[in-house]
Formats: sequence, structure tokens, C-alpha cells
Amino acid sequence: MTTINKEEIQKFSKMADEWWDVNGKFKPLHMFNPIRLDYILDKVSSFFKLKRENTLPLKGLKILDIGCGGGLISEPLARLGASVTGIDASEKNIKIASLHAKKNNLKIDYINKSPEELKANEGFDVILNLEVVEHVDNLDLYLNSCSSLLKKNGIMFTATINRTLTSYIKAIVGAEYILRWLPIGTHDWNKFLKPEELEKRLVKLNFVIEDLVGLDFNPIISKWKKSTNLSVNYIILAKKN
Repeated sequence: MTTINKEEIQKFSKMADEWWDVNGKFKPLHMFNPIRLDYILDKVSSFFKLKRENTLPLKGLKILDIGCGGGLISEPLARLGASVTGIDASEKNIKIASLHAKKNNLKIDYINKSPEELKANEGFDVILNLEVVEHVDNLDLYLNSCSSLLKKNGIMFTATINRTLTSYIKAIVGAEYILRWLPIGTHDWNKFLKPEELEKRLVKLNFVIEDLVGLDFNPIISKWKKSTNLSVNYIILAKKN
């Protein structure tokens, strides 16, 4: 059994050379990164009682970034002191990420594997599933694999897109066809998940939902902000019991 969708991997492998081009095909993720990173840091610091003002506030934490792509989230977390492992089913993504980390003298353990293929002896304190679950096959296997890699009382961030009419208009028609932020066919609306569907699966795996927040894009100032609006992008924070 596997969570790997070969068509999805091929799609992202074709774009892999553009991961670090802020004006390339991954421009939306570069715009998205500050708000995602701020939210992650805020919740991790609060949960593990860390001081964000410290030079290396995440020192001592083991973080797994699943579907790490070119390392857009892995790198800033490593700079903040975390011991980061980034995994991706695309070999090309891992090569790009490894090369970029090396150039920037960052020690990140990049591995070309999917979560069900990974073995972690001690487990991770934090797992990141950022814009991944809508691209995998066998979601239950995927989430079960994540659970087995997370320490007891560890936390997991799952960021994805809601399956609503609004998300179809904004995330597919708007982002892919009108604004051309993403290549046409990047997303399949039918694979989007409603928050309650994801929450139900997580609770079944003995997770406790700690937080649920929406993310909204302001086109006037071209920035993302946290929101109570869950109709398009949202993040679920869950703790493993």
C-alpha cells in the first residue's frame, strides 16, 4: 500500500527547478510562507513553552516536514534551531532542496520517501503537512503513518483547502485559470477536504484538535492573514494523545 500518487509527483517534479524563484510557479507559496511560518512558530512556542525572542527558539525540537518540496518551510525552521527532516516522494524536489540547503550551510536531513516508508526510532515532536493531503492517495494510510511518526503529546499541523463553491472559484478558477498563479490542473477540487472530514479522521487516530484557523488573501496589499473564514484555506493543529 502506498500514499504516492504518481501523477501528482510527476506534476511537481516538472516544476522543481522553480522552487526558489519568488516570481516563478511557486510564487503563491512564497507569498503564503510568512503567515504559515508565523502561525507555526506561535503555536509551537506556546505548546512547548519556548521563547520566540531567543536566537534559536526551536533548538532541541525534532520537526518532520512532509512533502517538503524545495524546502521553503524546512529552511527557516532549521535556521531557528530545529532539527529538521524533510521528506518528499519526488526525487527531484529532494535534490533541489538538498542543494539549496548546502549552499546556505544548513543541516537538514532530506529524504526521498513518503511517510509510510519512513522509520523513526524516537519519533518527532512536530509534524507538518502543509498543502499535502489534497495530493496523496489513501488518506487514511497517510494520516496513520503520520501518527506513527509523531511522539506522544507531539503536535501536527495540517494545512489544506476546503471543498466549497468558494474554493472552486478562488483556488481553481481564480488561481489557475485567471491569475495564472498555478499551472492549470495543479488541484483537483474533489480531493479537497472539509475541516470536519479531516477532524473526524484525526480524532479516530487518537488526536485532540487544538486549533482550527482560516487563512485569507487580501488582493489589495497582496498579503495573507489569519481568519475565522474557513471557506478556502485552513490549518488544523492537533495533538497526539
